[in-house]
This record gives sequence, C-alpha cells and structure tokens, in this order.
Amino acid sequence: MYSTHKINIHTASSAIVLLAVSVLLSSCMRNTREELHEVEIEQERATFTVQNLHTFVTDTGVYKYEFETPDLAQYDNAEEPYTDFPHGLKFKMFSDGGKTIRSRIRCNNARYFKQQNLWELNNDVEAVTAKNEILNTEQLYWNTAEHRIYSDKFVKITTATQVITGIGFESDEKMSKYEIKHPGGEISVADSKGN
Repeated sequence: MYSTHKINIHTASSAIVLLAVSVLLSSCMRNTREELHEVEIEQERATFTVQNLHTFVTDTGVYKYEFETPDLAQYDNAEEPYTDFPHGLKFKMFSDGGKTIRSRIRCNNARYFKQQNLWELNNDVEAVTAKNEILNTEQLYWNTAEHRIYSDKFVKITTATQVITGIGFESDEKMSKYEIKHPGGEISVADSKGN
C-alpha cells in the first residue's frame, strides 16, 4: 500500500509539472509572433545616426586617420551589430607623424561589422597605396584585426609600369605583398601608350 501511495504522489506531481509546462508553452506560442515582430523592428531600427561626418583620429596629437562620410547609421541591436554607410565613405591613413598620406580608400557603399573587425566596401571601390598603386574593384573586405584585405570579385591593379587584372585578390593592408587568385592579364603601361 505504501508503495502505491508513493507512485500516485509521483504521478500527480508529474501531471502538475506537465500541466505547468503546457500552460507555459501555450502562452509563449501566443506571444511568439508579436515578440518576434518587436525584435525584428528593434533590430531594424538604427541606434545612432550621423550626417556629414568629417573627422580626424589622432594619437598624442599626431594625425593617424581621416574619415569622411555623408551619413552613417549604427545598428547595435542587430543580430550581428554593424554600422552602415549607405552613401559611401573616404578614408585616409597617415604616416611620418601625420604629414604623409600612407594610403586612402573610397567607395560608394560600406558596412563595418564590429564583432568581426570587418569592413565590407562596395560599389566603385578604390584603394591607393603609399607607392601610388591603385586597386579598383566592386567589392573589397578589410579585416582590421588581421591587417588583411581581400575580394572574390574582378580586380584591377594599376602600378607605374603595368595594369594587372583578374578575379579574386588577397593582400596585407599595405598591399606590399598581394596575390591575384585567377589572373586575367598584364598590360605594360608603356605598351598601352603606344611606346
């Protein structure tokens, strides 16, 4: 008799737990669509916006970077937080105590993914190095943590003596060592001028 009573208590406890879980799940199910919609709205809402930004970043009074954009919108509540530059940006890096422009980048559209330290530059991207070599492409990624730039799109690199084209590109951020994954060709600048 004692063991039967014990089983009934366990059975009653299990039934109460199942009922509580069922009520909890059904109440969650009723709110799921509304809650998801609210989360989506929150993720789509910019947490910070700026227009006509032109700023310099310094380190102990020495220019390191110059940054210019018509507008930016920061999305801190997105699943993957990012800053959007819908109308592009211009970016310059300085050396020699802020006296020399080491390199510069411009594009018509960009996003910066904060957690990955990753820039995605799009539409008429142009990067110019300290050696005045010019990289043109429609999409370029810049991983600032790894100091690496790369693309899987068509690229054109113009140097003082040649124009190199191809699909796919990887380099250090200074473009001192780069590789075109699928080279398309090289044209001598002297040949293209008819010399």
